Amino acid sequence: MKFGVKSQIFAVLAMGVISANGVASDDKHGKGHGAEHMSGAVCEGFGPQTPRDIDSLAGENKRKFAMAPPSTEMNLCNIHFHKNAEHKAAAFSIYAGDGDGHGFESGYQCNISKELSAAEMAPTKEAICKGEHGELKPGDTIEVHWVHSSCDVKPGKGLGSCLSDTCANPDLRVETQVFTLVNDDSALDFNTLDYDGNMANGLHQPKALPTNTGKPVEFLGSTTGPKYDAKSCSPLQVTWSVRPQCAKLNINTVGEWCKNNEFSEDHAHGVRKLVVNKALLSNIKK
Repeated sequence: MKFGVKSQIFAVLAMGVISANGVASDDKHGKGHGAEHMSGAVCEGFGPQTPRDIDSLAGENKRKFAMAPPSTEMNLCNIHFHKNAEHKAAAFSIYAGDGDGHGFESGYQCNISKELSAAEMAPTKEAICKGEHGELKPGDTIEVHWVHSSCDVKPGKGLGSCLSDTCANPDLRVETQVFTLVNDDSALDFNTLDYDGNMANGLHQPKALPTNTGKPVEFLGSTTGPKYDAKSCSPLQVTWSVRPQCAKLNINTVGEWCKNNEFSEDHAHGVRKLVVNKALLSNIKK
């Protein structure tokens, strides 16, 4: 079956096609936790992959493409989040487990999630963002992706909203923040980081992005997501901007957002296993 260019790109964006080679579920590179470490050539010809350990700067992928413009010079096209962090850093390094084999209950958790007060961990009055694979609870970790596109598009459902019939090969940038969810009204309100029709200099923009969680680590990579485990890497070229520290987020405001947002998002997505093979990673320059 043949697809048009837009359909092909949408399929890859939405499904997060990944490689069964060169990915791991922890930092031991093949030791424990169900890690998958493969040697030799993998995904030949593909560009650098994501997610990764942002504290490990080395990468040997030879595919080069230009960094996307700053997010303030692009259109916000989608916001979504993953249960547990797809990326890994010193501040979110607690391995969540091997999961169900489909990207759920795996990934990494914020270290501060183990240091919360009883009040912060108090049960919520109602289920939060409940989906097929469960609901969010205080103490959980989520990784939020604000996806930006160079196309003249409006924010919408799915990553297919980041391109159009006249703009099928956009520059893509993902602003990223990892949060610990707490039952605390004084914690950060997710709605302040939403879109809600906000415009700046003629561009669709989030109302705000986190600014106090460290300098974002920028690198070249790909799309992520667990929906496919085919033996081929994601061909999409994405500039990532991942903040290295966790922040506390009011879980009740996330629940409100799941009930009503521009993106038809109502549950957490699963995670792609951490990519550890240097042949599949770009070199990070700090």
